[in-house]
Amino acid sequence: MKEFELKNGNHIPALGLGTSGLRGKQCTEVVKKALELGYRHIDTADMYGNHRAVAEALKESDLSREELFITSKIQSEDLEYKQLKKTADRLLSELGLEYFDLLLIHWPSPEIPVEESLKAMKELKEAGKVKNVGVSNFTIPLLKEALAAYPDLITVNQVEFHPTLYQKDLLDFAFKNDVILTAYSPLAQGEVFENSVLKSLGEKNDKTPAQLALRWLIEKNIVAIPKASSEAHLKNNLDLFDWDFPVDAAREMELLDQNNRLIDPGYPDFE
Repeated sequence: MKEFELKNGNHIPALGLGTSGLRGKQCTEVVKKALELGYRHIDTADMYGNHRAVAEALKESDLSREELFITSKIQSEDLEYKQLKKTADRLLSELGLEYFDLLLIHWPSPEIPVEESLKAMKELKEAGKVKNVGVSNFTIPLLKEALAAYPDLITVNQVEFHPTLYQKDLLDFAFKNDVILTAYSPLAQGEVFENSVLKSLGEKNDKTPAQLALRWLIEKNIVAIPKASSEAHLKNNLDLFDWDFPVDAAREMELLDQNNRLIDPGYPDFE
């Protein structure tokens, strides 16, 4: 599995399993199968309501804790200093873990200063409960604010990113500030399967539209966390690393951007 190096020297797998929408027994079985197939990066969140289901899969796995990379996220209503620490302990308990590999602010809050939240996360990191700290759904102005407060702490910004939502300015800003982007909804919630350009490129290169979309992200040093529930899709999404990404596909995919945002952030930039 390809990995990217974070600014603190730690590493994050380039491909993970997104678990939004997976709950209960289905979530447990999907995570178990993913781990059996070779996934090591599991992405969850308090908002998803599936920590205990993920924990069951981790418990049944033969993998050591050191082989896994577990990401979770704190909801915006829990970003106050004391509440964030309390919530982090609850999430660890639900997951059956002693530490997060990556803990993110899920959505920014206009009511709670980001410095306050990051102070709590920094202390969680110092206490060994968090290996890496990041944010999610942060625009450039919001990311600037977070980096101004704790420039060495922020390692990741998880955002919606796919060929029809090519956030190049955000990617360039993150790159300049040594922040890795993680792409959620990297398959545009299934829209890539019906994209005529990706279908044509896939037929030409004997790859699926999903494989091209995911590899396009990874070629840009973006972590991809597609959700999949079937074994076939889990396998297909994992088959990304033993072939050369076609140059013609790279050129054509650069032109697919339509600012096609599928997840409405529901807030304006606030500074």
